[in-house]
Amino acid sequence: MTKIDFSQLKSWAFQEAVQLAKRFENAPPAKGFVLFETGYGPSGLPHIGTFGEVARTTMVQNAFKQISDIPIKLICFSDDLDGLRKVPDNLPNQELIAANLGKPLTSVPDPFATHNSFGDHMNAKLRSFLDHFGFNYEFKSSTATYKSGEFDATLLKILENYQQVMDLMLPTLGEERQQSYSPFLPISPRSGKVLLAKVVETRPSKGTIVYEEEDGSLEEIAVTGGNCKLQWKPDMGMRWAALGVDYEMYGKDHLSSAELYSSICKIAGGVVPQQYCYELFLDEKGQKISKSKGNGITIDEWLRYAPQESLSYYMFQSPRKAKRLYFDVIPQQVDDYLTFLEKYAKEHDELKQYDNPVWHIHNGNPPLPETGLKFSLLLNLASVCNPHDKTVLWGFISRYIPDATPENCPILDKLAEYAVTYYHDFIKPAKKYREPTEIEAKALQELHDYLLSDEAIIAQTADENSEGFATAVQNKIYAIGKEHEFSDLKLWFGALYEILLGQTTGPRMGSFIELYGREAMAKLIASKLGT
Repeated sequence: MTKIDFSQLKSWAFQEAVQLAKRFENAPPAKGFVLFETGYGPSGLPHIGTFGEVARTTMVQNAFKQISDIPIKLICFSDDLDGLRKVPDNLPNQELIAANLGKPLTSVPDPFATHNSFGDHMNAKLRSFLDHFGFNYEFKSSTATYKSGEFDATLLKILENYQQVMDLMLPTLGEERQQSYSPFLPISPRSGKVLLAKVVETRPSKGTIVYEEEDGSLEEIAVTGGNCKLQWKPDMGMRWAALGVDYEMYGKDHLSSAELYSSICKIAGGVVPQQYCYELFLDEKGQKISKSKGNGITIDEWLRYAPQESLSYYMFQSPRKAKRLYFDVIPQQVDDYLTFLEKYAKEHDELKQYDNPVWHIHNGNPPLPETGLKFSLLLNLASVCNPHDKTVLWGFISRYIPDATPENCPILDKLAEYAVTYYHDFIKPAKKYREPTEIEAKALQELHDYLLSDEAIIAQTADENSEGFATAVQNKIYAIGKEHEFSDLKLWFGALYEILLGQTTGPRMGSFIELYGREAMAKLIASKLGT
């Protein structure tokens, strides 16, 4: 078997994995495995950006496993010891949350009344959707890790080098914030709040700091055992050192702080991990998606309209390019995923298979493609027949592909179900039909007559290959457009979409008519012409 040169691969996940493997060419990490980490801030309901980070990190892991025999582990770390600074707009029981501002998320009551704390509730949400996608990860709670003592040795190292950390941080702060800044945030034994307190003295020999309480009095507290936590920038670097993180991704909003994370990791005695910065997701208005605002689209919403593989495909493509993440991007993601699935099945070049997105989505074992029917075509079918459920679509599909059934085409069956839901929620409310102009009516009448003609019947029955009939119809539509002298054939196709489908864009009409049915389309045209 020919040895694969993975450095030739163009996919970003393999490029990252190749670079990571080079770090351990001489020896594996002392801990015996390569540690990947992702971070989660549970101050608001989880959103797709969080999933994207885990999905992409997992893709690098899968690529790394093809290159190296070193064991790997993925940690999903929740910053649930952070103090809650504001009430998220999209939460219930706002007054309950407001009364506990400043406390660690794991000390704030659960506004949903289903878990011991707000932090526990959000952590459960995170684990739930990560488990749904089958990620192999170890969950770590900041609260539990601080309190267990796992960070203690590294926190003491930060305390010993307190001034060095301050020298890094102070130039990044405004003059007023400089006066009270400390990398350590004491958790008040009086109020339970995570305090942005002024530290007046450090006592490394005792492992303590002396800080100003909210009433101005001085309090001495240990930096270990969960009595203090670090500000988020020092916390990231400390965590890298304490856990021995080898690889971490973060969004573009972290890029300006990445050098600080790395420097603090070194101060804490750690080795700086390999890092990957990805672009942020945007909502339908081009604004950054925010956990607290709840804008954009959630994972549950995406999965209402499309399979999880389409979401993974969306995450795989161009991580360093800012992309809109809203409902109208879903159909194209589904179709692109299906296209790459078909390409993978036909591809015999192993290198090209590794570079195919579906290899990464399915961890090297993509399913076989089914019928070749695209989601967009099913949506257009739904747009015409106004189905109440997927069985209506299957009536057309079964005639188009006689051997296809929900049992032997499970992907298609789910797509039909998604298509009905997407149609009723987004397409149907936006439909806007118009009457044909005189020239359009004449062209439509000719198309109607052709579909019922012997010529069309022969084209449909003479070739068992459905693409033959679809091509014949498509060619006829072109010929009709030219015959009726449309100034631009796009106007003719636009008329078909607006008059017959009630939308401004649509499918390749030949393929659509083949699926919808020759006689059914003739009947639809007649209804629009009033004949």
